[in-house]
Amino acid sequence: MNRFINSLSVLLFTLSAYSQQLSQVRLDNGATLAFFSIRTGQDVEIRLSPDGNLTEWGTEILSDRGYYYAPQLQPFLARTEYFDALSDSAFRGKVKSIGTCFINYYGAYEEEHKRGKLKSMGPLQFDYYSKYDEKNLQGKIKFIGNLIVDYYRSYENEAIRGKLKSIGSTAITYYSVFDDKYNMGKVKSIGPASYTWYSPFNSMYGGGGLKSNNYRQRISGVTYILQ
Repeated sequence: MNRFINSLSVLLFTLSAYSQQLSQVRLDNGATLAFFSIRTGQDVEIRLSPDGNLTEWGTEILSDRGYYYAPQLQPFLARTEYFDALSDSAFRGKVKSIGTCFINYYGAYEEEHKRGKLKSMGPLQFDYYSKYDEKNLQGKIKFIGNLIVDYYRSYENEAIRGKLKSIGSTAITYYSVFDDKYNMGKVKSIGPASYTWYSPFNSMYGGGGLKSNNYRQRISGVTYILQ
């Protein structure tokens, strides 16, 4: 019986440690990529900057009054470990594990735009745009697992230049001056979901707030948040 319990415990630990996945993407003001969020097997959200640095981890808190989530995560109370002083200089002192989620980084010998950045969470691998890519892409996350992250290039319209273009098969478009000059640069569509915005001069509706669709929309397994 004890052997069965021990085996079950190991199995549950393994499943928990190996179930990291992209769960959220936030676009501030409906326009600018703020973070990616990876959910662990323990339902902890780990937020990453567009260039692959951990910024925050914990759990989301839903307000008792209406469908509103606190912008800051509730701190995760389980054990968090860090790489010690004998570790590679590129990730010395960085987070090594959050609960059962083990984290690794690119070492000091790596290409400069990867050095010290997140390499893996459990089996989930990360890669970055390198010195051979367009300058405004260098150092940004290129792959989250098997999902390629793409951005609008420097030759694109000024209103969308450098913005998030797609994650995997989910394309993201933005309003141009020809579509809506008051809201150019804001999200027009994410995959099949379309968005419209109030004029910034319409104070009755918050001045430039979202007119149609929701600020949180789950698309292809990922929640897109227009903060």
